[in-house]
Order: sequence, then C-alpha cells, then structure tokens
Amino acid sequence: MTGTESAATRIDTTRPHPARVYDWFLGGKDNYPVDEELGRRITAIDQGALRAARANRAFMQRAARAVAEDGIRQFLDIGTGIPTEPNLHQIAQSVAPDSRVVYVDNDPIVLAHASALLRGTPEGVTQYVQADARDPRSILEQAARVLDLDRPVALSLIALLHFVADEDGAHEVVSTLVDALAPGSRLVLSMMTADFERENVERGIAAYAAGGVTLVARSRDEVAAFFRGLDLLEPGVVSVADWRPAGTPDDRGPVSLYGAVGAKSVRG
Repeated sequence: MTGTESAATRIDTTRPHPARVYDWFLGGKDNYPVDEELGRRITAIDQGALRAARANRAFMQRAARAVAEDGIRQFLDIGTGIPTEPNLHQIAQSVAPDSRVVYVDNDPIVLAHASALLRGTPEGVTQYVQADARDPRSILEQAARVLDLDRPVALSLIALLHFVADEDGAHEVVSTLVDALAPGSRLVLSMMTADFERENVERGIAAYAAGGVTLVARSRDEVAAFFRGLDLLEPGVVSVADWRPAGTPDDRGPVSLYGAVGAKSVRG
C-alpha cells in the first residue's frame, strides 16, 4: 500500500471537514456528501458564502503575487487545503522561478492530493509537510529543512485561524511562527468576521457547530491584533475583496472575511 493510499484510508467521511467544505464552495470534486450537505446548509443560510470563499482565494493569489514582487522568495503556507489551481507556488514561481514553497496541512485528504502541490519549476522547490497548525514548533523544525529561516519568509495563514479560538492558542501560534522568521518576512492572513453581516455569519457558525466544527468570527481590531509589532502594508486590514482588487472593483460590498499583509521590520 502506498503512502497516499494509506492516508486515504484514514479520511473520516462521516463528519464534515473545513478543507473539504471549502473545496465544495470553490466547485471542487474532492469532498464527500457530508461536506456538501454542510455546504448547502450554509449557503441556504448565507448566499454570500460562495462569494466569500472565492474572494478569499483571489485575495491569496493577489497577496502571494504582491509579496513575491516585493522580493520574497520563500513561502510557508499553513492550512493549505485541497489543491485548487492556481496554487500559491504557481503564483510565486511565475514571478520568481527559484521560489521555495512549503505547504502544511493535517488533513489526510490534502496529503492524498499533495502530489498536485509538488509540480513546481525545476529552479524552485515545493514540499508538503503533514502537521497540525497548533504545533508551530514542529512546523518550523520541518520547514527549516527546506527554507532558510535566516532569510525572509512569507508566512501564509489563509482562512485558518477562524477555526482556532483565542483560548486554544491562536495568538500563540502566530507569535511563535513570526518570532522565528527573519526581519523582512511577511504575514499574510485572512479571517472570518461578523462585522458586515452579523446575522448570516452567526447562523453559519451555528451550522458549522452542528457539524462538529469550531468557528470563530473576529472584529477588525481583533484581526489587527495578530499583526501587533508588524508594519501593515496598504490598505491595512480590510475585507478580502477590497485588498488591492484587480480589474473592475466589486460593487456588491465587503465579504465577511478580513485580509491583510504585515511586514516584520528590518529596523533594529
């Protein structure tokens, strides 16, 4: 039995999983009926959920390109999720083919599809690490086998931390990771909020809870707190749809996720 087959046999198809529900939102095929059921329940409650998922993915793409164009050549993406093209390494390596990317997730279905994340440029490196986001020291230890942590790294935490409550160590996870990175590194983060559509978001949280999934909505100030000590890049903490939008602006209003990019100061 191969490692991929072994991982697949450990996939729990009796309970929804956030990565698979997100895959369903994005129109993917790597999800199960239990994930589709929760996805449909959420979209029945909040018709903006599909738009939010797609806007979040587009934010990741724009932010990855922006930090690559700023000269970052190393990327650590935690909570990677099921591969959906273009993946982060494809964007980074389209700017700089020698970019090095480490993906991290703890879901067996992501491991089962990890080969899709490893098709990078010959000049660059792409690797996948099976680890839990709540164990940042293990992540850093494994990432250091591929990345030079004495040089700037873009740390990507996209739609991850709203599954980790403050009391479960969300801030400690971020601070441990950022503290280990070199000056000039970037933190790219998106996170759910109820600031714009409180009723819909609260109903969505209840739907996730009924499926056994913890979900936390944070205010703008609470999201900004994750960037304490970092220099926020323009336009700061905004709805993901409003972070350096490409093409025609979306006039349908904000989506219920904040996004931002912060830089670790090279001063001092």
